Amino acid sequence: MPAYEYECKDCKKDFLVFLSLKEYGANPKIECPHCKGSNVTRKISGFFAKTSKKS
Repeated sequence: MPAYEYECKDCKKDFLVFLSLKEYGANPKIECPHCKGSNVTRKISGFFAKTSKKS
């Protein structure tokens, strides 16, 4: 399940939200877990994949 990184514009904290692609596509209302504010923006972040195969 992908993790999306957000920043709260009210309390200036960063946080992660784990959403399936279907949930993210439904454009959910994201709330800051620290201050419960809804003034959040999605940050551009990298990703990594973990596999069981050895390189």
